[in-house]
Formats: sequence, C-alpha cells, structure tokens
Amino acid sequence: MSAPDPNEEQNEFWNDVGGPRWVDGQVDLDERLDPFGNAAIDAAHVEPGESVLDIGCGCGSSSLALAERVGPQGSVLGLDLSAPMLARARERGEGVAQLRFELGDAQVYPFEAQSVDLVFSRFGVMFFADPAAAFANLKRSMRPDGRIAFVCWQGLEKNPWMAVPLSVTAQHVPPPPPPGPGTPGPLAFADPDLVRETLGSAGFRDVELTAYSPDVNVGRSVEEAVGFLTELGPSSRLLRDAPAEVRAAVATDLAEALGPFADDNGVELGSGAWIVTARCG
Repeated sequence: MSAPDPNEEQNEFWNDVGGPRWVDGQVDLDERLDPFGNAAIDAAHVEPGESVLDIGCGCGSSSLALAERVGPQGSVLGLDLSAPMLARARERGEGVAQLRFELGDAQVYPFEAQSVDLVFSRFGVMFFADPAAAFANLKRSMRPDGRIAFVCWQGLEKNPWMAVPLSVTAQHVPPPPPPGPGTPGPLAFADPDLVRETLGSAGFRDVELTAYSPDVNVGRSVEEAVGFLTELGPSSRLLRDAPAEVRAAVATDLAEALGPFADDNGVELGSGAWIVTARCG
C-alpha cells in the first residue's frame, strides 16, 4: 500500500481545477501578483551565486525573477504540486541554465540536506496541510546560515479585493463556514502570531513580518474585473459548480459593487499582505 498523500485535497485542486485556470490566466495573475513577489524577493536580499528553493512556484514568474538575481553561478529549484502550472513554468524557463522545476510537495519532498541558501515563496506556503512538518522539512534543506522569505495574505478585513467579491457572491451562494486559523487556504497565515509560532517551532529565529499593502488593479474595466474576480479570484471556488443563472446574477451585482472603485486606471481595491523573513536557528 502506498502512503497517504498528506496534501491530497490541494494536490487534486491544483492539478484538476485551479492549475489549468491559473495557466489560462497566467499573464493577468502575474501582473497582479508580481509586485508582492518582487517585494518579498527584495526583502530576501538575494545574492549572485546563491542556491534558492521557490516553493509553490506555480507558472514560474517568481522563479524567473530569482534566477535573474542569482545569475549563472547560482541555482533555483521551483517546486509545485501542479503539473499544468509547471508545464507553463518550464516553457517560460527554457534556456535559463540555473533554473529547473520539479513536481512535488514541500512537506515530504526529499531535499538534499543543507544545500540551500534561501527558501522563498510567493503565496505558496499557506496551502500546507501540515505547516509544522513542511517548514521542518524545508529547514533541513537549508545551510546553517540559511534564511527564508515569503509573502502571505493578511486577514480578509485588510483585503477589500477579496472581501468585496466574496460578500457579493455570498448573497447568491451559501459560503462555507469560516476556516479556522492555519486551515490550508489563502488566509491560513493571516495571524502574525501563528506565523511566528509555526516558524519558531520548526527551528527558525529572527522572524520578522512587514506589512505590504498596495492597491491591486483587478481589471482595466469593470467588466474585466468581474471576469477576473469570478474566474480566478476569491469567488471562483464558490462559483465552481454554480448554475449559469447564479453566475450571471453574481456578475451583475459585482459590477455594481465595483463601480465606485473604477477610474481611468481601471478598478483598484486595497490589499494587505505580510512579507515574512527568518533565519535558521
């Protein structure tokens, strides 16, 4: 008998549903998420020649940015559960000698011990079924002076770009019960104390969280914003199995709700993220 997959639900979602959608929307998603990833890369102080792990690398945008920072003398390994997203990442990274991608779960992946200078993630660490096990496994891959840097979302109240569409959608589709702290999902690490506790228990020290709160342009028009927020954004899971008439009603109400946020630059809503850095203990 094979061992059970500790992240089976996430594995299934990112290969069967989420991954293909993110591949289709890769350009738009990177446009919206790259500022967060780049801010975290800046906070990581990546140096030429370093060895980096990019956890939850998705379609490869952050891995490509990291590969540029480490240069030809360094190395970047992008790891993700999603085969469709990795296929896109490999296409984008073709010809970058210091960059490679692997399919795997960071909780159990057999990393080479003490081989990595930096573990990085752009919104990838919040989906661990067992965060303590995952971070302990990542720490084993790091050199004694290694460091970790990632970006994760703050709470829903700090993220109108999530809260507005979710509020509208909840008027048509019954939302699931609020997830508990640490439950795998976009807001798993919203609580800074939980982040500190999780990293501390895995053996990290000097844990620092810095708020990063840019406005997010969710579309060049209200129509485009509605499409993004319902197909790829926070409402997408709620609407996955909704009938056409419900999706149409959500789109109509969401367009009305987004109207006050629209101007000549498009539709912009506030966001809140944590940029987290720490060192091996």
